[in-house]
Formats: sequence, structure tokens, C-alpha cells
Amino acid sequence: MKRKEYEEHLDPLQVELNDMARWLAHTGKRALVIFEGRDTAGKGGAIEAIRTCLPPRQCRVVALAKPTERETTQWYFQRYVPYLPAAGELVLFDRSWYNRAGVEQVMGFATAAQVKAFLRDVPVFEKMLVDDGIMLFKYWLACDQDEQEERFAERLKDPVKRWKLSPIDVTARAKYAEYTRAREVMFAATHTATAPWAVVDFNDQKRGRLDLIRHLLDRLPDHKVPEAKLEFPPLKGKPLKERYTGAVKPIKSKFK
Repeated sequence: MKRKEYEEHLDPLQVELNDMARWLAHTGKRALVIFEGRDTAGKGGAIEAIRTCLPPRQCRVVALAKPTERETTQWYFQRYVPYLPAAGELVLFDRSWYNRAGVEQVMGFATAAQVKAFLRDVPVFEKMLVDDGIMLFKYWLACDQDEQEERFAERLKDPVKRWKLSPIDVTARAKYAEYTRAREVMFAATHTATAPWAVVDFNDQKRGRLDLIRHLLDRLPDHKVPEAKLEFPPLKGKPLKERYTGAVKPIKSKFK
């Protein structure tokens, strides 16, 4: 999808996202969206398309680093609980507790017993969240291996995107099939009526973002809340210009 076409579709969706934000604030509802999927699929871009048009104090992104030594001794879900949404908030998880069923399992960071316990416990944990009133949405972003390889190569060449690569990514490239098998086991255990998964094709990232946002908005109740109208009275006198009388001065631009 071309950029212009993408933006034409995105603009009205972002207006609806603002409607959703006002509805959350008005009702005190809590929303949690989990983004999982293939490496390079486009989780960050999808999250940014949602986050960029919403109030940062209301819409929070959670992207946790690997567990600390202390966190590895905690109850597995404990490190995620402090980031759950409060009233009126939307929280976007850039990866989540499902690391245990994905990268931790495939790369050998979790034992078979730990993975088995996770798959047994996570439906119970998520049901507790939903029963308490949190609206939970789980998305898996999918892309084919040849597309994934192109994106890895792009990140390697682009110094601005190279931070997205890690030694684990290099090793994981050869484990596409293993990740597929792990995903299917995870779906079988955690795709429940209470907290179902939705798979979105992200071979075309722009189209994938639009599909995901549209699907998310369609799963919410009617979220239209009347918007308070603001009016600006005319200024009195001429508009003032910035003036600096002390020692602090604006920097001089180096760009023409």
C-alpha cells in the first residue's frame, strides 16, 4: 500500500481512536492490548500508529527489557502486573508475558516445565483480568520468512534501525519453523472465549496496521462520547512576539 493511500485510511481511524480515548476517560473503563508476533513483523509501527494520536498520560506503551536476576525469582506474571491499566487508561504491551511461550521456549531460556506451567496458568490469569473489568485484546502479527529476511537485511544496513537487531535475532533467523510450532501450541492453550487471539497479516505493514486498528475499534462497545466544544475569544491587542531580556537566548538554527 502506498503511503498516501495508507494515510487517507489512517486519518479517520485515528479520529475514532480519539473517540475511544474519550470514552475510556468518560466511563473509567480499562483497556489492554497485547502485541505479539514474528520478529520484524511490525509491532512497533502498529503501536506507534495508535499511540501517536492519543494523550500520552492516558495511553501508555510497555516494552520491558529482559528480566533482572531478582525478577527471575518472582512469580512469572509479577513483573507485568504493575503496568496494567487503571481507570480510563489504554495500555499497549510491546510483547508481554507470552515471551515464555515464544522466545524463552525456542531459545532455551525457559525449561519445559516452566513453559508447561505457563500455558496452564495464563488462561486463569487472563480470566482474572477480564473478570475484574479489563478489556483484553491479543494480536499476533504474522509475516512470511522471506519478508522477514528482507526486513532483517534492511535493519542491518540502516544505522537508524540497527538498534532493533540483537544477537538473539541472528540466532532466531534459523528457527522460523520452531517459532511456528511454539505459536501453534500457545494458540491451542491460550485462545479462549474469554481472551481470544486475533491474527493479522503484516506482510504489508501499512495494510496490517489499518486492519488491526479497525478490528480493535470494532471489538469495542459503542464508544462515541459527545466532545466538549471549545471556542477561542479574539485576542485583545496585537499578538506578542517572543522576547528574551536576560542571559538565556534561543540557539541559532544551523538549518536553512
